[in-house]
Amino acid sequence: MADRYHVFIVAGEASGEAHSARVAQALKQIQPTIHLSGVGGEKMRQAGVDVVYDFAELAVMGLVEVIKSYPRIKQVFNGVVDRLAREKPDLLVLVDYPGFNLKLAKQAKKLGIPVLYYISPKIWAWRPGRIKQIKRYVDHMAVLFPFEQSLYQSAEVPVTCVGHPLVDAVKNDLSVEQAREKLGINSQRRIIGLFPGSRHSEISRLLPVMLEAAERIQNRHFDLDILLPVAPGIDVGELQALVNQSNLPVTLIEDNFYEVIKSCDAIIAASGTVTLEIALHGVPHFICYRVAPLSYRILKHLVKIPYVGLCNIVTERNAVTELLQDEVTAVRLEQQLTDLLTHPHAKSRAEQLRQEVLTALGPAGGADNTAKLIIQLVEQG
Repeated sequence: MADRYHVFIVAGEASGEAHSARVAQALKQIQPTIHLSGVGGEKMRQAGVDVVYDFAELAVMGLVEVIKSYPRIKQVFNGVVDRLAREKPDLLVLVDYPGFNLKLAKQAKKLGIPVLYYISPKIWAWRPGRIKQIKRYVDHMAVLFPFEQSLYQSAEVPVTCVGHPLVDAVKNDLSVEQAREKLGINSQRRIIGLFPGSRHSEISRLLPVMLEAAERIQNRHFDLDILLPVAPGIDVGELQALVNQSNLPVTLIEDNFYEVIKSCDAIIAASGTVTLEIALHGVPHFICYRVAPLSYRILKHLVKIPYVGLCNIVTERNAVTELLQDEVTAVRLEQQLTDLLTHPHAKSRAEQLRQEVLTALGPAGGADNTAKLIIQLVEQG
């Protein structure tokens, strides 16, 4: 009977957790009695998942940073394996986060637990050899992009392109005025968004220079209001301590994420899924990113594609400016922000990108499609 089904979901960072929560909601609608547990955060809890470890303990980016956090990550990993061995769920759903999840897939294989991998590791960008691990330990891939499906089919890995959940999640029907009204912002001044990421390491490397760039614009050009969304798993106090070191009118917002995006005239964003969300709202933005110098030197030799931003990857062109490592300076960020705020075609270019990204993301119904695939797999046993 379906009421005995138990699905264990592992999401190791904020964007994966958001996708997992949408899938969990869809699963509960299809089969209300299904038992969901796993690694995640508040969004997954609200979607009905029994969260046994918080993903905030795993949200680390960069090779050097992972090494420093390894003891705690290993402790969580062992705890998850022990729980899988005791509970023997009907299906293990691994969401992105390949360094952790591919090792977990191997352990699940030993335990005889079927594995669905949702959101493919970026084998098309770097470490293509991982597809051998995936073929050995993963029973089915649920991929977001149509081009990923072809890669796995060529390697004879069972795969379904479920479509990107942001196609449904992002609704672009809210005006700037409506978004600002919902947030209680009546300002007629320019509004910029600072999106420094969802990991502590990202915030510590990016937010101070973002604030410095905004302060330069405030002093040299025009008055600004600044919005800073608080990513799930991040302590507001951590952000406030950095903000307090500046002289800027920064508003920290924990909810209404899409209203924050829509309210902005321009956004600086850390590389990640958030850049797709910004693009799908038609807001001018650019990407900046920094990791530990050693991590960057290693990754520079491993990555096989010319872009890091998802919008540029899916559209196959340099549609969004990317500033990386030593390019991430207050002066460069100021110049780029000023251009987005003043260029007469910035908004029309952002709208053109919105249409391109929407086309490139493939079929609608991503969360529902994934939930139906999960039910199909658990019913097959």
